[in-house]
Amino acid sequence: MKLYDCAPAPSPRRVRMFLAEKGLTIPIVQVDLRGGEHLRPEFLKLNPWGTVPVIELDDGTTISEASACCRYIEEIHPQPPLLGRDPKEKALIAMWDHHCEIDGFLAGAEALRNEAKGMAGRALPGPVGYEQIPGLAERGRARIQHFIAGLNERLGESPFVAGQAFSVADITAFISVEFASWIKINPPEDAAALRRWLEGMRARPSSKA
Repeated sequence: MKLYDCAPAPSPRRVRMFLAEKGLTIPIVQVDLRGGEHLRPEFLKLNPWGTVPVIELDDGTTISEASACCRYIEEIHPQPPLLGRDPKEKALIAMWDHHCEIDGFLAGAEALRNEAKGMAGRALPGPVGYEQIPGLAERGRARIQHFIAGLNERLGESPFVAGQAFSVADITAFISVEFASWIKINPPEDAAALRRWLEGMRARPSSKA
């Protein structure tokens, strides 16, 4: 098993953190996104969507999308459990992880991709080029700010995003908040619960993955 990665990119970092929390090390292949390597025919054979992360198994099977990669890793290395231990916990973690991805991670991507000069003609990931829409950048910025406010409220009620235990939802939320800093959106000074949680997250060895 090996991971196709791009070190600066936030999406594969979710998988690297997940692996680190599991105590696993696998071979990593760096993909030059800036140079367009992910859109070349040889990479598109691995992943026709032209994105990272991608896990390639020993039998040649490829799994793309961070959530799917984490699901596979959890199934083959269930300890420590990061996707839940019983049906209720698994459902709650999946729920929170989904909202963190949609409302946090993808909101940040919407803002960045629709305003960054270097992403002109690349407003969506994948092999098809789409033009930027400035209004979507504004909407993305508003969405990530609402996400940060909601996350602070949630963490005022619970030590971790999905409940009493660290989970993949914390990884997705953490990457989303750090990604928001790319567009100069950071937690406000009065977001005490979120800042407490961020301090704990940044102290975890996996945050350096």
